[in-house]
Order: sequence, then structure tokens, then C-alpha cells
Amino acid sequence: MLVPEGDEAAEPCAPRSSPEGDDRWYAVWTRSRHEQVVRTQLDEKEIPAFLPTMARWSRWKDRKMRIQVPLFPGYVFARFDAATRLAVLKCSGVVSIVSFNGEPASVPDHEIESIRTLVESTLPFDPCPTIKTGTLVEVSHGPLKGIVGRLTRKGSQSRLILSVDLIGRGVSVEVDAADVKAR
Repeated sequence: MLVPEGDEAAEPCAPRSSPEGDDRWYAVWTRSRHEQVVRTQLDEKEIPAFLPTMARWSRWKDRKMRIQVPLFPGYVFARFDAATRLAVLKCSGVVSIVSFNGEPASVPDHEIESIRTLVESTLPFDPCPTIKTGTLVEVSHGPLKGIVGRLTRKGSQSRLILSVDLIGRGVSVEVDAADVKAR
């Protein structure tokens, strides 16, 4: 199981001092809405950083605008040597580095490259929660908000089964995968 490591620091990033050969990609957990700030600080200190984003419509009282939002809110990917992680942890807005058994857990290069290829393409995509088929989920957005059901198919459009277990009957509906959360 992956767990965050470290604590929040308010100091700016320290310069990078690791050899290129030991560098790996790591998921850096950030404070809420601090992904861009962290990425900028890492870039300024020449620590390679990757913040995948997607375009979304945002609505205010007086206007509607298309903005870029993080694909994985609360996370920025950074490439560095785990021995020099203190430089990353000292960045303002960084909470911790995702770790396993107290050691930073690296993200395979091919996963980062796959995400990078997707966000740079013109294909439409949506974030998809990692919910297994058969999991009890709750709809968190849209006209079905608050409805609880069982997820039966994953993809950009998930099939949600709403059932009355007592009588053994149900109804299914397609919902956006981004609109459901595990219950």
C-alpha cells in the first residue's frame, strides 16, 4: 500500500545535486490546489517535473471559461534521486512523497510516458477512478448525485446498477466514470 511520507515545508526548493543515472519518477503529494506552484518551483531548480492537465469548463457568476486542471489533483510527478528527496520536500506546497514501507515508491518510466503521450494527443479522455468492477459506488456529480449502486463496467462510460435487493430487481444506467466514487 502506498502512503505519503514527510511533512509540509514552507521553504523554497534547494538545488538538485544528484547524478542523472539514479533519477527515477516519483509522485509528489501537494497541498490542495498547489500543483502548479510545486511544478514551477521544481522547474526553477532544474528538477524535471510533470503535471498532466486536462481542459475543463469552469463557470463563474458572470462568465464561463475553459481552463486547464490537474489530471491527478494533489499530485505532481518529479524525476530525482531518492537520496536527495529533501530538496523536493522543502518545496513550498509539498506535503510528502508517496512511499511504501518508508521508502519513496518510484513510478515506472513507461507509465509516465503513457500519460504524457495521452495528454499531448488530441484524443478525448477523462480521469477514471481506480474502482474495481462490482464495487459499491456513489454518484458524486450530475443529475444522479447521491445515488448508490454497483459498478459493472469501467471505461469512459461506466454502467451503474441500481437495485432493490429485497425483490431481486434492478435497473442499469450509464454514468461518466469521473462522476462516481467508491462508497
